[in-house]
Amino acid sequence: MADRDVPEELAALDKELADVTRRVERRIDPTPATALVVTVGMLALLGGLLLPWSGPAEGWEILAGVEWVGPLPRLFTFTSLGFGLVVSALALGTRWWGLAWLAAFGCGFSVVHGVWAIWSRQTEVPGGGSGPGIGMILTAVAMLVLAVCWVRISLRR
Repeated sequence: MADRDVPEELAALDKELADVTRRVERRIDPTPATALVVTVGMLALLGGLLLPWSGPAEGWEILAGVEWVGPLPRLFTFTSLGFGLVVSALALGTRWWGLAWLAAFGCGFSVVHGVWAIWSRQTEVPGGGSGPGIGMILTAVAMLVLAVCWVRISLRR
């Protein structure tokens, strides 16, 4: 009977080691410098939402629907806040590899929205508003920095 217990114990140990290996493989480990750059990018994103995006309209006003400057800037506020702040914070906090990839993809997607939003403010009809503000440009640059950081973190694993 003792000979039969050993293989079962070894099988249980093997299963436990496989579970630990699988958990480790799902995690990322950003370097402290990269984590700091991600954090600064997230703070720049928040700062960009407090600055003017188009004329006197600030980013948070466009996000809340208080000011209407077009669909592309509003879409950019949602994608930048969702991926650049929420998903990035979750990925940095949990260190899950899947969330890091979602942050990389989402931040890249938001960069495209940011470029479109800036372009849409530059091609408005005369008298229909002003060009892109410093907040919109800062937010687009912050999203680009976040996208590059998350791609580097995701590929490093």
